[in-house]
Amino acid sequence: MATVHAWRAARVTPLGELHTPPRMTAALLRLTVQIVLVASLWHGLYQNTGTTAGLDRDQAVTYAVLAVLASRLRELDQYAGRDTVLQHMHFGTIIYWYLRPLKPQRYYALRAFGEQLYGFAWALGGYAVCLAAGVVEPPGSAAVAGVFALSLLLGQWVLYYVMLVIDQLCFWTLRNGAAMLILIFAQNLLAGVYAPLWFFPDWFITLSTFLPFQATLSVPLSIYIGRIELSDAPLQLAIQLGWVLVLALFTRLLWRRAARRVISQGG
Repeated sequence: MATVHAWRAARVTPLGELHTPPRMTAALLRLTVQIVLVASLWHGLYQNTGTTAGLDRDQAVTYAVLAVLASRLRELDQYAGRDTVLQHMHFGTIIYWYLRPLKPQRYYALRAFGEQLYGFAWALGGYAVCLAAGVVEPPGSAAVAGVFALSLLLGQWVLYYVMLVIDQLCFWTLRNGAAMLILIFAQNLLAGVYAPLWFFPDWFITLSTFLPFQATLSVPLSIYIGRIELSDAPLQLAIQLGWVLVLALFTRLLWRRAARRVISQGG
């Protein structure tokens, strides 16, 4: 019974969104504007050229639009509900995460799981509309679609741990709003959210190979558009899984150390 009740934590953020229609309307409007502007931008960039950085126009537009849709997987307004780690650390309410029966790491994981399922519904709906409208190209084959789906799952798993590490830093820095924004921007940049990594200098691409960020988004989208061939996909999937294991162990250590920094005063 306790396990059943624990899973209700996954519904907190999605229910908060569903019961606030203006937020959903704003999210739909923002997503639509982003897709239109991004597609228009890349169509304009390829107006006088055929192939750039190994990508043709359709590949570039598909990559950019899918990157926008993928951003919906973890783009919910937790600040409105005052349920971010940064806010809990600021107001001192983080102590409640350690006083209730549900462990904080499990609560955090369940919240993230619920958010990703809700975000996936948005992304899938947007993908269906864009595919029907011809904004994005379909995958090259069923095999490509399957490998892409597996890579996307691993990528979201890596992203979960990356965002968890960023949140866990709040236990040591307390007031780090600016640092959080910088880290999130760096994560998006190195993941290929703003532009495919092949448009960046060689040193930038080399640097990104030693970091987990490109495993979150660049790899699955590269598989989808054919930039990474199916013959090379197993290696990339293994790298993604490797980052999952490394980050899982690292964040587990940080959870233990973070618990030592939380102090309960009074009754």
